[in-house]
Amino acid sequence: MSTDAATGQEPKRFKEDGEIVIGTHDGVFHCDEVLACFMLQQLPKYERATVRRTRDLKVLDQCDIVVDVGAVFDPDTNRYDHHQASFQETLNSLRPEIKVKREIRLSSAGLIYTYFGEEVIRKVLERNSIANPEEELVRGVYRKLYDTLIAELDGIDNGVPMFEGEPKYTINTHLSARVSHFNPAWNEAADDAEDVAKRFEKAKAYVGAEFIDKVLYYATRWWPARAIVEKAVRNRLEVHASGEILELENFCPWKEHLYELEGEHGIAGLPKYVIYCNRPNDWRVICVPLEPASFVCRKFLARKWRGERDDKLEEISGIEGANFCHQTGFIGGNRTREGALRMAVVSLEEKEE
Repeated sequence: MSTDAATGQEPKRFKEDGEIVIGTHDGVFHCDEVLACFMLQQLPKYERATVRRTRDLKVLDQCDIVVDVGAVFDPDTNRYDHHQASFQETLNSLRPEIKVKREIRLSSAGLIYTYFGEEVIRKVLERNSIANPEEELVRGVYRKLYDTLIAELDGIDNGVPMFEGEPKYTINTHLSARVSHFNPAWNEAADDAEDVAKRFEKAKAYVGAEFIDKVLYYATRWWPARAIVEKAVRNRLEVHASGEILELENFCPWKEHLYELEGEHGIAGLPKYVIYCNRPNDWRVICVPLEPASFVCRKFLARKWRGERDDKLEEISGIEGANFCHQTGFIGGNRTREGALRMAVVSLEEKEE
């Protein structure tokens, strides 16, 4: 898979017989088209494709697919530029059935992800010993990866402000900044086409490694936790009649799954506490936060316990086995399941000040 920089003149022999060519712009490269090219090259049709970097429209017209250049968005003709003023599409506008959280104008990475992302994820999983991945798994990883990686690249490339109250997207990877460092620096020569082509390939490999790492993480570590959280949601009334205390059969990444599942089960905002066994004789009760990364919770543990430990906490709470409560009240501990559940129940019943 090679990358050629255009000379500004249409070559006499642009394509070899049967050659597949991905077109993108030359000059300074950015994370969005680098990742777009990488994703395309994960697919059988484009895995041996040449990447042609040029702004010459006559050359681009001969490419099999064009990303991030050409001022045309037309999936029917494989043209995926987003720079034209008329383009205002988001993943939700193009694929409303997906229902991602972020409403961000798409970059070329987002466009390629919108139309090819699920197939790309499927191929990455198959190449990493996950044969015939279930559609629900692929769709789950697809949505999660958009919210945690692609939306960041879309927002940065399009100059979308992160904040107008709540952030429109979050910076999880700083990948755009890292890719920019592969370009020639201000005090390095930038007119060596062969050197820039090599830099582009290095950036593509770098971005690709991160993309694959995230796909595999979400598929093999994050997604399997969903079944554990869903079981806890379904069994909530067996734990406590209020349905506001959940018990995980074992610890897992639970927060994002809970927010999604409680919406599906019609209990949005209801769960207040989660209990689980951290290790033998060590149970935790943790408050459900308003957002996954927030320490502001729906309901904190009892105020008078906060910052106390061991014998003093047992005395103050009257709960046997209570051994700590964080000073902010977002998490506590007990030696037994019964004790952890009791801490949750007492906190639940405490009136707000």
